[in-house]
Amino acid sequence: MSESTNSVADTSSHEEHHGFAHPMPVWQLLAVFFALVGLTLLTVWQATLDLGSAELWVSLLIATIKASLVILFFMHMIHDKPLNAIVFISAFVFVALFIGFTLMDALQNRDVLEFKEVPPANPPVATSPANVP
Repeated sequence: MSESTNSVADTSSHEEHHGFAHPMPVWQLLAVFFALVGLTLLTVWQATLDLGSAELWVSLLIATIKASLVILFFMHMIHDKPLNAIVFISAFVFVALFIGFTLMDALQNRDVLEFKEVPPANPPVATSPANVP
């Protein structure tokens, strides 16, 4: 009888939580790190291109991919319930869409946003030296 209780106690001690729930292989962490560095370099290179209005969407797409990688791997959402990862990533996608549409609207009304010098209402009257008393 005492052997069976000891074996139960031994198995429960192996299942204790030791602080780090989801160890990841080093190659996977390095792959995500280099993907983030590559996407950062892609963002810098993309800034040198003249893409017009597509520049905003490309930048937001790259930022959303980077945020998704951070959420999935460094916040360990890849090991959590799939619904949680879907909710977090879709939140970032919608934030990117909202920012994109807002900035697109602002770019359409660029003439309203630019500062234009307004001429004075009453221009000063030029006086000639002959009219000076």
